[in-house]
Amino acid sequence: MADAIRIKPHHFIDILTSLGTGRRDFQPHPYGHAVHTVSERILADPDTLLEMELGADDICAPCSHNIQGLCDDVIDTSFRPLAPPGKREWNLLLDRRWCERLGLAPGDRLTARRFARLAGDRMGDITDIYREIPADRTRLRASNLRKGIDWILNTDGAPGCSGGPKG
Repeated sequence: MADAIRIKPHHFIDILTSLGTGRRDFQPHPYGHAVHTVSERILADPDTLLEMELGADDICAPCSHNIQGLCDDVIDTSFRPLAPPGKREWNLLLDRRWCERLGLAPGDRLTARRFARLAGDRMGDITDIYREIPADRTRLRASNLRKGIDWILNTDGAPGCSGGPKG
């Protein structure tokens, strides 16, 4: 069995949300982070083990903004003026909220499928998790997250990131 993927809760939520938009082909990013490779592993095997991490995770590890384990990137606060301007602080805020909502703690281990099921069961209204973001954006995020959760819970996974319906 491959090593567990160390992942921030919001990173996995973002992957699920992207899946809910119909996205199945994650491409390398100019920052060099590993969303594409982590997503490929999860899509190939939804029973991949995840380990909750609130610091730099396996997605952050190769990123050009990961400076000795700390993110030096900033975020666009134009549509979220009450959010902290640093991505590290913003991400930690989201991760703490998701951990509280889902009953998770750093170091907890569960499969991607189990995390998705947990999120589906406990996510509820996520406007309080993303309260700094306009409600219309959060409603769209919630809709796509639900679709992504449904997709991953109903797939067996397959090589090449495409997955396939359980059957």
